[in-house]
Amino acid sequence: MFNGKPTIKARALFLGERLNLRAFEATHRLGSNPLTVSAGQVGCAVLFRYGVIVLFDLTAVEEAEFRRSIESYVFEPNEKPEFEELDIRSAPDGSESLEHGILQLRESNIERMQVVAEILARSVVLAEYESRVARAFDRVEPLAAGLKTGDGSRHQGRELLKHIGDTLLIQHKMVGRVAVQDKPEVLWEHPELERFHARLEDEYELQERHLALERKLDLITRTAETLLDVLQTNRGLRVEWYIVILIVVEIMLTLYQMFFR
Repeated sequence: MFNGKPTIKARALFLGERLNLRAFEATHRLGSNPLTVSAGQVGCAVLFRYGVIVLFDLTAVEEAEFRRSIESYVFEPNEKPEFEELDIRSAPDGSESLEHGILQLRESNIERMQVVAEILARSVVLAEYESRVARAFDRVEPLAAGLKTGDGSRHQGRELLKHIGDTLLIQHKMVGRVAVQDKPEVLWEHPELERFHARLEDEYELQERHLALERKLDLITRTAETLLDVLQTNRGLRVEWYIVILIVVEIMLTLYQMFFR
C-alpha cells in the first residue's frame, strides 16, 4: 500500500449516526468485515455501519471527493465530524510499535489496515461520545442549581427527562452499534493479528475510556433521576398543601354557616 512512500496517513472521520453499506454491494471490495474499498488513486477506505470511515493514503482533494460521493448514504450527518489521524511508517526490518503518533508496520496488507481502522474508528467514536457526555454534564449542573434555588422548576421536569433519554440513547449506541468491547470480526478470520490488535487497543486505551464513559453516563442518569424525584416530591407536597388549605377553608365556611346563620 505504500507504493514506495516511507509514510502514509490514516484519517478516521465520524460522519454521522449511520452509514448505509448496502449501497456498496456492487463496489469492488478489497476486503470485508469491515468493508474495505479502493479510494483515490492509490489509497483505500474502510467503512463502518455506525457512521465512521477510515481513509488511508488520500490527499485532501481525494478525501473531499470521496466524502461527496458517499454523503447521500450518511444518516444524521455531523456538521463538524470528529476526526483522528495517524501516520503509518513502513518498517520491514523493524519492530511494530506506536510512538509519538507514528505506527511502524512490518507489513502493509489489507488485514493489518483493517485492524488499524477498527482501532481508529472506535477511538473517534469514543472521542465524540466523550464530548457529548461533557456537554451533558454542563447542562445538568445548572438544572441542579436551579432546583436548589427554586428557579425554573416549571420546565425542569421535561429537561430532566430529555437528559435521561439522551444518556440512554448514547449507551444504546455504544453497546448496540459500535460494540467497543467486542472482538472485531477481522480477528476471527485472522487470529494471528490478535496481539497486534491488543497492542493498539492498549495504546489508545479503548477499554479504559469505554469504562470511564459508562461511569459518567451512569452518574448523569442517577443525577437526573434524583433531581426528577426531588422535583416530583416537591410538587406532590405543594398539592398536599393545596388540599389541606381547601379543607381548612371548607371547615371555616361550614362553621360560619352554623354559628352566624
